[in-house]
Amino acid sequence: MLESLGALTGSPWIYAVVALSVLLDVFLPVLPSGVLVITTATAAAAGTSAVADAAGKVSHVAHVPQEVPSLLVLMVCAAVASVIGDFVAYRLAWRGGDRLARAIARSRKLTTAQERLGASLTGGGILVVIARFVPAGRSVVSLSAGAAHRKVKEFLPWSALAAVAWTGYSVGLGYFGGQWLGASWFGAAVSVLALFAAGAVAAYIVRRPSRRREAARENAPAPAPAPAPAQGPTPSPSPSPAV
Repeated sequence: MLESLGALTGSPWIYAVVALSVLLDVFLPVLPSGVLVITTATAAAAGTSAVADAAGKVSHVAHVPQEVPSLLVLMVCAAVASVIGDFVAYRLAWRGGDRLARAIARSRKLTTAQERLGASLTGGGILVVIARFVPAGRSVVSLSAGAAHRKVKEFLPWSALAAVAWTGYSVGLGYFGGQWLGASWFGAAVSVLALFAAGAVAAYIVRRPSRRREAARENAPAPAPAPAPAQGPTPSPSPSPAV
């Protein structure tokens, strides 16, 4: 397993691959950016464990990869790429004009996100952080913020916080999963499942307010019909003058 992870992540180019994947993930949510981050962090755990074994003169030291990924460089690359991708999507949506507005109007998910985004960003923007863990949530939030012409100071700081939170969680899953479960594909798979579980919880949290509003709208009494305008007495026709 160490040989496989070393071949995959032992090159410095892994940082560029991770950064590019995270950057484009906002436009192509199918890219496995989270899996790449977790796998690279697992490789770092494998290298750390092997180096520790080398101090104890364990026999399998010869299989230690020559290049062990740096967790700090990995986190910086992934977080910076995430912020840049969010900002690019935000600016493109800002300049999208009526065409993007019509596209958002045709999507119920984008319309709902755009409606929630105004109050959420003004009241703290925690939705941006939570939505970063939801599959395609990052795309919805970034595009909706740009289309709604939210101010940069209302969006970008929360995008940076979301990037740090997501990156720290993903790297932590890969590293500690590799330490506790062993640097194996099983440990990496468990860490990826934990990332997906966080996404499911985040999706539930994001959707809860909309469900409450829909339930309140369904249970709300129907508005009373407007009263008909009062009509005065019909004037009697004036008599025709005598000839």
